[in-house]
Amino acid sequence: MKKLADYQTTNVQELTKNGKFMLFFEADWCPDCKFIEPLMPEIEAEYPEYQFIEVDRDEYMDLAKELGIMGIPSFVAFADGKEIGRFVNKDRKTKQEVETFINSLN
Repeated sequence: MKKLADYQTTNVQELTKNGKFMLFFEADWCPDCKFIEPLMPEIEAEYPEYQFIEVDRDEYMDLAKELGIMGIPSFVAFADGKEIGRFVNKDRKTKQEVETFINSLN
């Protein structure tokens, strides 16, 4: 999974303007993020139509505020520059919950 730092821009509309993207907001200190992190490669492989981007919430606090990300881990989906869904709360997320969310987008 690429990190937001790998891209030339942090402007979400610019970054997500072509295709489907899933922003995964997390932080190093977050135990619930560490819980889902090992499962992310499997989730990413199941949804090749999405480009997954890991966003360190602490490093990109302005972006998190702009998108209303209060709890982590959180997922925000975009298609062609527009938000199409979000799974945002402070709760621990299971692989099945993340998959159910992504399936609900189609």
